[in-house]
Amino acid sequence: MDRILKSSKIVQAELAMTRGLPHLQRNFLLALAACSAYNICMQYTIRNVPVTLDEALRRTAREQDKSLNEVAIEALARGAGVTGERGRQRDLSDIAGTWRKDLAFERALAAQDTIDEEMWR
Repeated sequence: MDRILKSSKIVQAELAMTRGLPHLQRNFLLALAACSAYNICMQYTIRNVPVTLDEALRRTAREQDKSLNEVAIEALARGAGVTGERGRQRDLSDIAGTWRKDLAFERALAAQDTIDEEMWR
């Protein structure tokens, strides 16, 4: 939101500075100001959102009492890995060291390592 306010103030200041300028010069400066404002407050249009994703985002927005836009931006940031949060990781310590020798399994693995000489001629 601060970026939007800053952008708005910049545009207003640039508009004030263009008063009294020749038409072409004024239009050029206004276009430059609009481009700056657009880049400061980037907008996206996302099409073909799957129904399940739409429902999940809307449900989350309702549950968290946030706008759909806020929830979508948070989801995009999480997905892009730019939130600074560490994702939940599983270290498999609960199953480490639990392997038991199984003769049938060992035989099946060994059979997969057998090379069929006829196939490689």
